[in-house]
Amino acid sequence: MAKPELEFTDYYKFEEKPFSSVKGLTERIIAADPETKVATRILQFEPGTDTSPNGVQIHDFWEELYIIEGSIIDLELNEEFTQGMVACRPPGMKHGPWRSPNGCKIFEVRYYSK
Repeated sequence: MAKPELEFTDYYKFEEKPFSSVKGLTERIIAADPETKVATRILQFEPGTDTSPNGVQIHDFWEELYIIEGSIIDLELNEEFTQGMVACRPPGMKHGPWRSPNGCKIFEVRYYSK
């Protein structure tokens, strides 16, 4: 099943769900495919969030991201990524963990390419 059809909607209407493994990290899922679990979402890092408990991430799907506001620091690369920056990660690309001293909001799209 594909993601649902959705016209412009205030993203605050989507439930903010905390991650159990990382304090201060939440997501608002805009659309998801229940079969593949790929999704479009907004990630919110509260100031001081550290995703080190999750370690380095590797996925079998594509990720495309846009930093709406704030910044995150990739702890493996020791590099800060800031508002307005984008990323396109192919399946298998290592990334993270991150720390966000001042908070960050990211728009993310995950998908499989045939």
